[in-house]
Amino acid sequence: MTDQLIRRGLSRRGLLQTTAGLIGGSVLPAMPAFAEDKPIGSYPAGVSGSTAFIGISVPRTGTYAVQGEDELKGYQLAIEHINSGHDLIKKISPKTSKGVLGKELKFGVADSAAKPNEAVQAQQRFISENKAIMITGGTSSAVAVALNKLAQREKVIFVCGISGSNDTTGKDCVRYGFRQNFFGQTAAAAIGPVMVREFGKGKKAAYLTPDYTYGHTVTKSMQDFLATAGWTTVTNQVAPLGAPDYSSYLLNVANSGADVLINVNWGHDAVLSTQQAKQFGVLDKMKLVVPYQVPFIARETGGLMQGVYAATDYWWTIEDKFPLAKMFNEAFEKKYGYKPEWGAENAYVSFAHWAHMCEQAGSFNPPDVIKAYEKGETLPSLVGDVHYRPEDHQCVRPVLIVKGKQQKDMKNKEDWYDVVEIVPGEGLMQKPDAFGCHPGDYS
Repeated sequence: MTDQLIRRGLSRRGLLQTTAGLIGGSVLPAMPAFAEDKPIGSYPAGVSGSTAFIGISVPRTGTYAVQGEDELKGYQLAIEHINSGHDLIKKISPKTSKGVLGKELKFGVADSAAKPNEAVQAQQRFISENKAIMITGGTSSAVAVALNKLAQREKVIFVCGISGSNDTTGKDCVRYGFRQNFFGQTAAAAIGPVMVREFGKGKKAAYLTPDYTYGHTVTKSMQDFLATAGWTTVTNQVAPLGAPDYSSYLLNVANSGADVLINVNWGHDAVLSTQQAKQFGVLDKMKLVVPYQVPFIARETGGLMQGVYAATDYWWTIEDKFPLAKMFNEAFEKKYGYKPEWGAENAYVSFAHWAHMCEQAGSFNPPDVIKAYEKGETLPSLVGDVHYRPEDHQCVRPVLIVKGKQQKDMKNKEDWYDVVEIVPGEGLMQKPDAFGCHPGDYS
């Protein structure tokens, strides 16, 4: 109710005066409607005017920079569409007209460089100085986990961008954090059966794993699933984020006797390690699988993804099946000049879902918005209907399995993959408490 009055032009001071007048007139039953307007986080200060500020942190430098820029474009397009009342946003958030609850969205962007400390410092400034009503970003799961903790402490909602770690909505979940995209567990459960079907049972796997929460949890999920088909791990080569040279790791892989190389690296690390695997002759000895697909890897590896299976969040050719995907592809390509990758898609949908929840709650008050998410409402997305689990705030959504096209079969310069399967999300999910999620309090 407070937000509605503010949208109609009543100042906060005027609101307090009006409330006092109502009390003086013995209209006491109206009092409970204002009880939830007590300050929490950046609310209501951050939405007391005609705008609402969003803090965005993505890697614009470092090994994840290319993916970070794509993610940022998705955020920017979503904000533009929300502020203008675009038809696509209305398909996802029907109550949105222009802005969220009538507030024009403003935003700031910080370069996280995929470093948790830098992301937290930037978002803390957005909260303190700009009264950010919501923060978003990620790309690195280490960043996402750190922002989870910041959001819970500051009582400001964090809508996670790209994050593949099981921990983000597992042991490091928080009441104030939400994630829309797929993650290690769902990737493994989706691509594992395809690998067993294509390569057989009882195979030997070698892993290239980045040394942080994303890498370790994705590798663990893959190992756990493949073990059910008799697969064994002959080597797990763990490298630091941003490693410039994978030669020592690849030498161990080459000598391991593995049938399949499972490259869990992400961003430029995935590109570099795949290119070097080819140079070292590893890809001549064994099959390559990318269980958590990296945006732009097909383009950047110069065709090394031909015939390679990967799990991904989104691929633009599903526009033939999903009308909202077609609307998004057309709007994105018109603005940016290329087909959207899954980082942009995920950012856009996450933002649209947040707008929807604010509109459903009728308020920016964080506990009200959180409870709107926790109703588990069926929501439109670019990959069909989805919903958020109240227990861990993870979106239940399909995972796409793609296979790299041979160059001769590509219809255009961005036609890198065939979509092999769209795997429904419900059957891919672990039980809500399986990874230790205890989200914490609302206030």
